[in-house]
Amino acid sequence: MMGHVFVSQPRSLRPRLSWLAATLALQATLVGCGSSSPVTAPDGGATGGEPTPSALGRYDLFNQCWVMRADGDYVVREGDGFVARDASVDEAERFYMRAANLGRYLFYTPDEMLLTADGAAVATVPQTAPEDGSDWTFTESGDALNAATLGGVLAVGEGGRLALGSTPAALRFEHAVGCAEYPEMPLAVIGETFKGKLGAPALGFAEVHTHMAMGSEMSDGSGDVGPSAGGVMYGQAVNRFGVTEALKDCSMLHGPNGILDPEALILDMTPGTTHDTQGWPSFVDWPFHDSQLHQQMYWRWVERAWMSGLRLMTIHGTNIEALCRVAQLIGPTRGQNPADLICEDMPVGVAQVEYLYEIQDYIDAQFGGPGKGFYRIVKSPSEARQVIADGKLAVIPGLEFSNIFGCNVTFLPDGSEIPQCDRAQIDAEIDRIWDLGVRQVFPYHDIDSALGGAGLFQNFLEIFNFVGTGRFWETYACPDGGEGETYFYNAGLNSLAEPLGLGNDPLTDFLLGLTGGLTPTLNSGRRCNQRDVTDLGIYAIDKMMKKGFVIDIDHAELRSKQIMLDHTGTTTPTYPMVSGHGAQGGLTNAQAQQLIAQGGIIYPINQNGKGHVDFLARLDEQWTLSGTDRPLSAGYGADANGLRNLPGARGMARIMETGPVSYPFQMFQGEDWGPQFEGVAPITVEQLAVPGAEGRIWDVNESGMFHYGMIADIVEEIRLEGGQAALDTLYNSAETYLQMWERTLEASADARTRPVPETVPR
Repeated sequence: MMGHVFVSQPRSLRPRLSWLAATLALQATLVGCGSSSPVTAPDGGATGGEPTPSALGRYDLFNQCWVMRADGDYVVREGDGFVARDASVDEAERFYMRAANLGRYLFYTPDEMLLTADGAAVATVPQTAPEDGSDWTFTESGDALNAATLGGVLAVGEGGRLALGSTPAALRFEHAVGCAEYPEMPLAVIGETFKGKLGAPALGFAEVHTHMAMGSEMSDGSGDVGPSAGGVMYGQAVNRFGVTEALKDCSMLHGPNGILDPEALILDMTPGTTHDTQGWPSFVDWPFHDSQLHQQMYWRWVERAWMSGLRLMTIHGTNIEALCRVAQLIGPTRGQNPADLICEDMPVGVAQVEYLYEIQDYIDAQFGGPGKGFYRIVKSPSEARQVIADGKLAVIPGLEFSNIFGCNVTFLPDGSEIPQCDRAQIDAEIDRIWDLGVRQVFPYHDIDSALGGAGLFQNFLEIFNFVGTGRFWETYACPDGGEGETYFYNAGLNSLAEPLGLGNDPLTDFLLGLTGGLTPTLNSGRRCNQRDVTDLGIYAIDKMMKKGFVIDIDHAELRSKQIMLDHTGTTTPTYPMVSGHGAQGGLTNAQAQQLIAQGGIIYPINQNGKGHVDFLARLDEQWTLSGTDRPLSAGYGADANGLRNLPGARGMARIMETGPVSYPFQMFQGEDWGPQFEGVAPITVEQLAVPGAEGRIWDVNESGMFHYGMIADIVEEIRLEGGQAALDTLYNSAETYLQMWERTLEASADARTRPVPETVPR
């Protein structure tokens, strides 16, 4: 197969004003106009006063301007409350009915207040300080609607005054103008994204590694479910009160000036580091490409990525059980009782998957009701193809953590081990997560388990391996030095224990307290994990194949990867696997070729436009050597919300050579957009900025990918760096993933005809 050539494309000279100057100019004018979402829908066409032609359903009020009648009379403002009286439509209060979730609304007034129940009274509170009583659940009653909150219903009391009572007022709504629009993160996209065609190859790109359910609360803010993964990450993907609550000041979690941020305390091991805690709308220090513990996947940012052509996305429930336990010891940073935190991998990961369905409901509410949102959870390739043909985003739930199926392990001083699961438990858990909708799984993650050893890639995880298992890693010298020309991704770690930051300081005392004063053995050279696939591990992998899971090979130890590749190569057709996470733990060129030849896919992880195109050049070589007849394909892998940095800027030298991302830019038509986009209407992508004098402006040239909403900007970088060839490999990746998934199910049928291995085939 002919290889593709990925080089910097010559460009005509473009204006090279600094992004700082552009930022200053845009700050005064940019308001993030142009949106495909009903969140920014106009106030409505009618002026009020005319009867509604047909009864409104409880989903129909979403994000529009209305006047309201209660028991036949218009509702007007009176002081800090509201009354229903014989008034004209011109006197009636205008309500922007912001969808809080399916069938739930906020009444938002022109002076930026919320109609709120407090005891038996109904009055106003500032939108900046919403309360539980500000969120109203609607039901249908004949040709009218009823609203309820806090155990009571919206009623007409004495003198027509609205109150919280037991007899619901019959509510009817008429379109109006004159509302204040509810604050929300802008999209800065003009136009509509494209639809597909059922029966034709899927057009769009795939993302196989995100963690959208990570955050400080796994509900829309009303469920009080608790945080994901020990509460180390601040912010929410959705909130019933919108962006002003989902992404507000983080001091409640990270302490004054961010002094108690677990990123500095645990991940970076730089205690004393601070950050500005301001969130909406200024976002002084977060989100930022190297801010790991602030929300990176607010739903509007995902919507912006979808508009740029994202059509398939895997979202993994994730956790590091040992990290959660360490985080419990600094519980005050989460503003709650650390004893209430759930740290076990399976309960936390499953709760995150369940939360994905709530996110889907919330997004549906913003678009008008069940099934109407762009975000659709799918359980099969055929469902995904239908969703993509409809022009929406196919979401695949996954799981990524060490103790999958509850298979923890404890190592004893004599070298023996105690597994915390058996075959019956593995069978039951596989059935449970399949029924929940999970379709992509990592058998291994950051620390050792009863299923086998983790691929080594970060030194600080050695401490967590000890906390989680009672033992530091046992290692061997990686083959061929663990790096160099025989490796697609480097394997192992260099000089274990040396960079742990152990010294004469409080952090060292804390870490040594966790290990009882023990320290890892210092080794020279790149070291790999001695522990590979166990007999219980090959049983679990085989059972996942029989069920039909998409299996991600990453995070497995280098020898484990080979065992997995050889075992999945025994079916007809061969069972494909995914490497969507930078092959944590290493991947040789031979393994990369085998994975591709068996129908699998390899994605870059966490790259800007230059890094993505450089990856394609390396992948192209292995793709060709694999002998596959599939066209080269690679989607995007951000690992957003995965406790890691997002890609930084390309750098001034690279920007000067290939050109900056010049805002606004066009997608789907123009230079480098191939014939597959014929008939696709273009969209215009503006620089993303929060409206107002204090609003944040984000420039990919300046600091890279601040958050997930800037995938559109990264795609433009990919175009600048790699031209049409790079765009082609990106926008055929949804189709390539679907073909891989379809092959997985075909191979699964053959796997079910074979006996489960008793021991690891070596």
